[in-house]
Amino acid sequence: MKREDYFRFLDWPVYNDAKQFAHLSFQVVKNIPKEYRFEIGSQIIRSSTSVPFNIAEGSGKNSDKDFNHFLNISLGSLFETIAAFDILKDNKLIAESQFGELIDLGNKISAQLGGFKKKLSGKL
Repeated sequence: MKREDYFRFLDWPVYNDAKQFAHLSFQVVKNIPKEYRFEIGSQIIRSSTSVPFNIAEGSGKNSDKDFNHFLNISLGSLFETIAAFDILKDNKLIAESQFGELIDLGNKISAQLGGFKKKLSGKL
């Protein structure tokens, strides 16, 4: 068995987009002022990395119901991260254009997760 067969999530577009979202989140955190980096920066890192982590963890579950649960967590983490970016934007800690890029990728991931959940619910 190849690793890709076992770790099937590695080739999924939603997983790779979620990794890109986490990468962009790290870039945002690097550039926010130090006085905010620990509190909101730490929260952004945790919530943004939770998106691909939960996709990966759910893919290893034995049932579609369990997998769906992890996709729900992933979606919640995505929303949490977007809320943090919105707060940064409102406080002029990230540019409107950067926020727009994050929203666009967030929308793409949300749609992919929704499609995945719909596919799984047909199997439940």
